[in-house]
Amino acid sequence: RTKPGNRHVQAVAYLFNAVIDLFRIILLISVVLSWLLSFNVINRGNQLVDSIWRAATGLTEPVLGPIRRALPATGGLDLSPIVAFLGASFVQILVNQYFLAPLIRAGL
Repeated sequence: RTKPGNRHVQAVAYLFNAVIDLFRIILLISVVLSWLLSFNVINRGNQLVDSIWRAATGLTEPVLGPIRRALPATGGLDLSPIVAFLGASFVQILVNQYFLAPLIRAGL
């Protein structure tokens, strides 16, 4: 049986992991859309495509922009989504293992 306070930490852990997972999904959608737009499979003239593109870009660009500026130029190959994906996974593991898991084990 879990302590009442422990449920709050578990809820925070669930929410944190859901947000990180959602970010990675949106990042993947952004990458796939950029490929489809680059190869003219879809175009931004379509209102639905444009809406999805603007939403995905708006949500990922605050993370990708600084990464792009920090990475060396690779001649048209954008590695920032890979770095962001790995960074999100790293942060998720770090927070889960060293912050949330000890709180849950302690029953806080």
